[in-house]
Amino acid sequence: MIPDATERPEDAAWMRRALELAEGVIYATSPNPRVGCVIVRDGEVLGEGATQPVGGPHAEVCALRDAQARGLPVRGATVYVTLEPCSHYGRTPPCVDALVAAAPARVVVAMGDPNPRVNGEGLARLRAAGIAVTVGVCLDEALALNIGFVARMSRGTPWLWAKMAASLDGRSALSNGRSQWITGEAARADGHHWRARSCAVLTGIGTVLADNPRLDVRHVPTTRPPRKIVLDSRLRMPADARLLDGTETWVFTAREDAAKSAELAARNARIICLPDAGGRVDLPAVMRWLGQHDINEVHAEAGAQLTGALLQAGCVDELLVYMAPMLLGEGAGMARLPLLEELDQARRFEFADVRRVGADVRMRAPDPGRLAAARAAAAPSRT
Repeated sequence: MIPDATERPEDAAWMRRALELAEGVIYATSPNPRVGCVIVRDGEVLGEGATQPVGGPHAEVCALRDAQARGLPVRGATVYVTLEPCSHYGRTPPCVDALVAAAPARVVVAMGDPNPRVNGEGLARLRAAGIAVTVGVCLDEALALNIGFVARMSRGTPWLWAKMAASLDGRSALSNGRSQWITGEAARADGHHWRARSCAVLTGIGTVLADNPRLDVRHVPTTRPPRKIVLDSRLRMPADARLLDGTETWVFTAREDAAKSAELAARNARIICLPDAGGRVDLPAVMRWLGQHDINEVHAEAGAQLTGALLQAGCVDELLVYMAPMLLGEGAGMARLPLLEELDQARRFEFADVRRVGADVRMRAPDPGRLAAARAAAAPSRT
């Protein structure tokens, strides 16, 4: 085993190219992580690739095949990959075996793989084969692409962002309940990107009854639409709801009703009964169930009541807020939360990104503690 190689001036630029490749498959790979790989020698790209949909080759194998197709040997080259190479047999053989066989001189890795079946083993096997390893290059950018995968692997539950649209005075609807549309077309199209990259879109029965949404993805081409999830404590879901479009929808309830369940099952709805002690859907139990069923990221689009309940239950990891330059006066807030008497009782988030989207502003604000925990889980092993 040789000691880890230090980072070189050119490493960040090549890793950013690998990240671009991973970004290009952001809608396609789940529940697998989004990974990009570039193989370089003397400033020349020998091969590159990105992880393919489930069952297809991973990024490293795609890049090695690309180099082979070009007739360019990889021995002695440098491999840049955004995630630690896998070291176990799953639907595909271990990527680390393919890399060791190709004999590059050096492998540069952005982040570790917190999958318990990997978790440093891929890096250890590269080092044991005498390949120099550099880790942590563009770690934060790589984590942002795979925050849900890291959350599911490290804590057993998906990463959930709560999407909200609001006026400058913090209202999500008029006093009469009307809310379409607070934000403009550009913001709504941007919201579909976040739907498309998620594994599941979640809403509540109140939104279904009030708005009859489709919860589908528009404006973004994707071959892997996210799962539709409805939280419906009393199983009031109409069988003719627009979101029951033939794709399997998961309906979480707290009420057993064989006749209603059969009616919804005929529309390809799967009914999951997870009641809490108060007769409502047990929200933390839902998150655990989703983690057990390969859901990495959840995009929640719900009304103020459910958004508030998700926040109070500790299920929200990040806020995704679109703010429109208007004032609505008295009306519904973004989330229904209990009254606080002291500022130190407030749950705090941290702005990670604020940008203009059309006429509106989009703010991303993760929970800093949750983000730090994910970063720690993704930090690659240096030994």
